[in-house]
Amino acid sequence: MLAALLDAQISIAGHPILWREIVGNGFGLASAIGGMRRVVWAWPVGIVGNALLFTVFLGGVFHTPQALDLYGQAGRQLLFIAVSTYGWARWLQTSRTRSSAVLPRWATPHERLLMVAVMVVGTLAFAQLFDYLGSYGKWADAWIFTGSLLATFGMARGVTEFWLIWIAVDIVGVPLLFRAGFYPSAFLYLVYAAFVIWGFTVWVKVQKKTISIK
Repeated sequence: MLAALLDAQISIAGHPILWREIVGNGFGLASAIGGMRRVVWAWPVGIVGNALLFTVFLGGVFHTPQALDLYGQAGRQLLFIAVSTYGWARWLQTSRTRSSAVLPRWATPHERLLMVAVMVVGTLAFAQLFDYLGSYGKWADAWIFTGSLLATFGMARGVTEFWLIWIAVDIVGVPLLFRAGFYPSAFLYLVYAAFVIWGFTVWVKVQKKTISIK
């Protein structure tokens, strides 16, 4: 029965789509909404989506309709689970002493330089790794992988710039996923592109309000 659920598909415009890709992205969107609202449940909900999408992006291994391996996309799901566990614990601890799980703040100049350095070095390094593994679209995959890691860690730390990193990820991610045939994920990236702009403005407003209260 579990195998039947995992293999369940729907055909859209002649393209077979796995239900677990749709459901996994639904959990991802719910997690993003929770992150914007700064509530703790955003993290465990996201972890469920990550676990489902991990199997989707290893198409050659799990025999998905696309039969393509996006090692960066799959690998970032595992990193999401690890970083989300950290974020979950951090926000849970903070929520016990404050009304919200995190207080948004701007990154320091040092943190911004570090983020840029990690983005550049990480993309270069992971592109070589993904090329060795035979990943589809190694440069785009490496950019998305590195940016996603930075953005998730930034969210856990309450750094408002993490929303901007997501925009950079979406700009590259949408074309890659459309080319690879992961249409639900590509469309969700388009939704994210608009959503992260909204989330960024919400966090900036909360940040200004917090500063004025202080």
